[in-house]
Amino acid sequence: MKQEQQIIGFDISGDGDETFYSYNPIKQSNNEYQFHKATLEEVNLAAEKAAQAFQHYYKKSGAEKALFLETIAEEIMNTGDELVTICCSETGLPKSRIEGERGRTVNVCCIGKRRFLGRCKDRNGYTRPSTRTKPDLRFMFIALGPVVVFGASNFPLAFSVAGGDTASALAAGCPVIVKAHSSHPATSAMVGKAIQTAARKTGMPDGVFSVLFGDGTKTGMQLVKHPQVKAVGFTGSYKGGKALYDAAVSRPVPIPVYAEMGSSNPVFILPQAMKERGAAIAAAYSGSVTLGVGQFCTNPGILFYPKNDGNDFRSTLKQEFEKTTGGVMLGPPIFNSYKQGVSEHLGISGVEQLAAGNSTTNNGENFATPVLLSANSETFSKSPLLSEEIFGPASIAVTTNSKNEMMDIAKNLSGHLTATVHGTDAELIEYKDLIDILEQKVGRLVINGFPTGVEVCSAMVHGGPFPSTSDSKTTSVGTAAIYRFIRPVCYQNMPQSLLPPELKDKNTLSIYRLINGERSNKDII
Repeated sequence: MKQEQQIIGFDISGDGDETFYSYNPIKQSNNEYQFHKATLEEVNLAAEKAAQAFQHYYKKSGAEKALFLETIAEEIMNTGDELVTICCSETGLPKSRIEGERGRTVNVCCIGKRRFLGRCKDRNGYTRPSTRTKPDLRFMFIALGPVVVFGASNFPLAFSVAGGDTASALAAGCPVIVKAHSSHPATSAMVGKAIQTAARKTGMPDGVFSVLFGDGTKTGMQLVKHPQVKAVGFTGSYKGGKALYDAAVSRPVPIPVYAEMGSSNPVFILPQAMKERGAAIAAAYSGSVTLGVGQFCTNPGILFYPKNDGNDFRSTLKQEFEKTTGGVMLGPPIFNSYKQGVSEHLGISGVEQLAAGNSTTNNGENFATPVLLSANSETFSKSPLLSEEIFGPASIAVTTNSKNEMMDIAKNLSGHLTATVHGTDAELIEYKDLIDILEQKVGRLVINGFPTGVEVCSAMVHGGPFPSTSDSKTTSVGTAAIYRFIRPVCYQNMPQSLLPPELKDKNTLSIYRLINGERSNKDII
């Protein structure tokens, strides 16, 4: 048995009496790693250390923070095969998936070095030098303060300890306290130690980073309510995200919670596209629903298609879905939730099971078989539950009777991360009103594709209107993610000696700034 403890700045601590084990969802047994749950005193220590570290860290230069992020990436790669092996044992995910996710996580840290900091500096430096009648005004963004990041169950690396929330917060100048997810604690501990090593190597202040283990309802709430914490990043369920949000806004001093809480990611198929390439759409949709055992934020969970001339498509969709295979889910709670969600949907009058995936490779209790449900538009419209996400390889295909009915369904949708429309060029113009409706409902609108796969780049938006996220103005993926953890400050008539380097007349950083509305990298004369 290996004992693992809290990582609090440059220290470790294991004062808690409550313990739990890392769990292997394939073997359905505990791994050798035992963890102490954080005590209130350890939570307070992590928060106080982060607050002290903030006073030094947010003043670090862009180059210093960039080196820190780059060193984090190097230390994660230095974990070698051990990290991959541990992560596979805790999640049931294949080695290739974990290796790919590690590469993405490292890339996020490197983007933090190149893009997060560069974009922030590019946006810094709005200046209006003084005139005879107007004061000297200079504007830039600064870090909010200590940030709590909640690791996600479905991305043990890319949306967890060193994922996008952590990278963007560190790039902004915010110390980070991670509340590790209990489904992959050993993975979290190893990545946390890599970040701790990187912080030491690059001369970062003690407390710039911590990892705590415990329950979200206890340890997580203690962190969110701590007065030294200034923002929260979360990826997970609606129930969990909404509870954190409610706690954060009820504090004496409310703080922002940037919660990504899931989505059904509706797909609309227009008539001519269905006639011309219905078979290809059916095959691709089935693959997208079941990709990663349906455990991505962007797996499509609802399909709308025309009833007229739709019998052939329905039959093809059934055949394609029956070709899919299931897999081991991330843990018993997620598997049980999946089974319950399918059962509740089937309990609604008018909902039937259209198809099920291949279950011949069933490996036991945590193995999920894909399920495709079916209903008509009337049943769907009368049953709000059918629009809610089933986290796992399940979807519902809904027939619509007319263009107007499809439009009405779109108008009544809540917020989602994505929506997809399949149509010919002519149809997309004809159905422009549908697209106009959907762009008000989602953060990413996909045409003739599928939403699974979220590229980390400047143009990506991984967010959307409530309840898909708690703040529709933000994204948790891409370079714009940094804006969640910074705030604007204006300096009026500030002496040159006291101005930040980004705002001084002499542009020693050679960055672009807006000077009287014009973008320039020249000195202010």
